[in-house]
Amino acid sequence: MTKARLAWAMGTLLVAGTLNAQQPAATQSKYDPHALFSPLFYTQNGNEYRAATGEPGPSYWQNKVDYQINAKLDDTKNEVSATVTITYKNNSPLKLPFLWLQLDQNLFNKDSRGQAKMPATGRSRYGDAKSGFDGGYKIKSVQLINGATASDANYLITDTRMQLKLANALAAKGGTLKFRIEYSYTVPQYGADRTGIQPTKNGDIYAIAQWFPRLCVFDDVRGWNTDPYLGASEFYCEYGDFDVNITAPANHIVVASGDLLNPSEVFTAKQLQKYNQAKTSDATVIIRDSAEVTDPASRPSKPTVTWKYKMVNARDFAWASSKSFILDAARMNLPGGKTALAISAYPAESNGKNAWGRSTEYTKGSIENYSKRWFPYPYPAAVNVASNIGGMEYPGIVFCSYRARTAGLFGVTDHEFGHTWFPMIVGSNERRYGWMDEGFNTFINGIAEKDFNNGEYASPKRSQHGNRLFSANIESVLNTPDGMAERNIGSLLYSKPGFALGLLRDEVLGQERFDFAFRKYISDWSYKHPTPTDFFRSIENSAGEDLAWFWKAVFFETYSLDQAVNKVEYLENDVKKGAIVTIDNLEKMAMPVTIEYTTASGKVARKKLPVEIWQNNISWKVLLPTEEEVTKVVIDPDKVLPDANGANNTWSKQ
Repeated sequence: MTKARLAWAMGTLLVAGTLNAQQPAATQSKYDPHALFSPLFYTQNGNEYRAATGEPGPSYWQNKVDYQINAKLDDTKNEVSATVTITYKNNSPLKLPFLWLQLDQNLFNKDSRGQAKMPATGRSRYGDAKSGFDGGYKIKSVQLINGATASDANYLITDTRMQLKLANALAAKGGTLKFRIEYSYTVPQYGADRTGIQPTKNGDIYAIAQWFPRLCVFDDVRGWNTDPYLGASEFYCEYGDFDVNITAPANHIVVASGDLLNPSEVFTAKQLQKYNQAKTSDATVIIRDSAEVTDPASRPSKPTVTWKYKMVNARDFAWASSKSFILDAARMNLPGGKTALAISAYPAESNGKNAWGRSTEYTKGSIENYSKRWFPYPYPAAVNVASNIGGMEYPGIVFCSYRARTAGLFGVTDHEFGHTWFPMIVGSNERRYGWMDEGFNTFINGIAEKDFNNGEYASPKRSQHGNRLFSANIESVLNTPDGMAERNIGSLLYSKPGFALGLLRDEVLGQERFDFAFRKYISDWSYKHPTPTDFFRSIENSAGEDLAWFWKAVFFETYSLDQAVNKVEYLENDVKKGAIVTIDNLEKMAMPVTIEYTTASGKVARKKLPVEIWQNNISWKVLLPTEEEVTKVVIDPDKVLPDANGANNTWSKQ
């Protein structure tokens, strides 16, 4: 730098300092521009596994696990018994001397860690320490399979995890291992709002999930992901194929993830005809109506029936069974001319045009919309099951409250099937980062409710409904669900990240830029395991924007927003030369600013300022191009920002 250049720079710094000193905030500000806009947001560089662009790197790897399961439901004992044969493929660059599996049903063992966390008084949606139910897996055998030979495995069970110890480490980059587990368990009546039994006048509804030993994820981020299942945090699963046979009483209907392979063996001739009709019908077709539920002729006259299902490239599998099910279905029309089948299973108590009679319509509308907007639905069917579960999702099947009606049923149906995209397609780690599925899904739900049936169930606009979410009195979004106060889970996993993505889309990037970036993120990480950093980098690179300030304020910290109108003056005290409005940033968060101003003649105009005005200022002067007196100035006139103090957003001429 030349001496002249240096002198100019020093002078500029002195002038800038003087200007800032002449622009104090009206109220003492908590804002530190350098803390929010620090260039050192990312703590590590991209690598061959996870690129700096937010994409999977050229050497990204992921292990694969296939399940072949033969299961039986005993509705007299409320018991599921099964044998699962697991084929595990190690695509990692490391040898594996042991494997870890999840045993989620062990949460319901009275001595589990999760039960120890249940409150002694009051209630939790994840369990009840006072219920007296003592569940969990009864493991009969664990055997390694080598061709036609089976040998007892060396294993250790710790709470909701099983460690399978290998005499010879599983080879890297393609080594495979096959083993078999024989087990049973008693189905809990109310299983942490994710599995359970709903009594009805025509028979119990069994919603069966977390029902087989599943491989823990081994990844390049943490190695083995062995966080215990405690109830609040959900799941992190590997992808693979499922071949599942479910034997149930013959008077039951069984619905499940995936493709039903033997409909002619499990349906009556009439039901089969209706089932096939539904595959080509945009209108809902009743396969088994309410009158047939109590007609013995509507089911085969033998003790049991085996339902055969297949699911490809999925991270989980769930099912439901009941003799009380009304069954209906319709075709879903997907991009590229593909189709799938929307199915609803519900009891007589849930029937009716204002209730589950529209479930298939809601399912069809939801999935067709998300397929068009974001990424095509990948499964052959989508099943909505009425149960005692408020709302829970699995690949190709969801459980929703049998009491849900009208807007409530649409909302829970749309939300649970929205989870097809997060985390079923984009396989994030729910146990650590619940906001990456619940928050993203809440965000797309907000768009979908306006799309469905010309906004039949669209919510009215709520002014500044994000205020309570942006406060130092609430925890950081980047906590595990198990580590959050239960009362805050709805806000931190669902509402705040969902609201924040709406801000990013509508107020920061604009819909076109955001939607392009969001679609690319989904496409890049479909059937893979992204981390929060992968998401942040992906959006930034596709949108061409440094958003570290946004991620920091919303997800990492508990910052509030308070932008205020300080005063209105005129350039050189001349109204005709324009009005100078001073705005202050009083809290630790920053956002772009929209100013609406009204002049003496009644004209109303707006000016939008980018977030960069807050990069090195706590107060900012903006010149409004008007030749007449200004009578009113409002910032955030549409009340779309989570501003903590709306009272200082308006200035009016006295």
